[in-house]
Amino acid sequence: MSATYTWDVFSTLDGYGSYADHGIDWGGYWSKQGPELLEHRAEIFAAEQRIVFGATTFREVAGILTSGEDPNSQDEWNVRLMRLPATVISSTLHDSLGWHDATIVRGDAVDTISRLKEESTVPLRSLASMTLNWALMAAGLVDRLQVTIFPVITGSNGISPILRGAGDVDLELLESRTLDHDIQELTYRPTPR
Repeated sequence: MSATYTWDVFSTLDGYGSYADHGIDWGGYWSKQGPELLEHRAEIFAAEQRIVFGATTFREVAGILTSGEDPNSQDEWNVRLMRLPATVISSTLHDSLGWHDATIVRGDAVDTISRLKEESTVPLRSLASMTLNWALMAAGLVDRLQVTIFPVITGSNGISPILRGAGDVDLELLESRTLDHDIQELTYRPTPR
């Protein structure tokens, strides 16, 4: 039996995963987080699972969460995230950057995740890691695409378009929910074309 692989990504309404601070500092979650979002995320990360990262996202996330400088690093879901085992696909990293249970794997991402899906006894979840997940989606390895859309448009400041390199994919909506009145979480089953 193959483990379920979920690509979990935050986005603005116009499809960006982050923004450049050109005089506008929205802060984490574009300053739109509320108790429902934080509680829901804590529930997601209470479940046993393995987190999968590409090198760039892992450096960013580990840096933020281990430094303690970002107030969002103490949100319960981030605390739980840091306790989960992680697999990092990288040809450049040489240590776990303070993540207590991180395994760095070298090699082709598609081969690595194909093998991991067959061997894992727990679900797999990847946060952001756009380039990695575009390749995995094209290979048909992403079982769920979970997009949390925050009610902002980053127009002139948006960077990291979440789907720009994803190729052509059909999406079947599996679940939708509204959190804190205006944050949308949409979960799809992607099928590459």
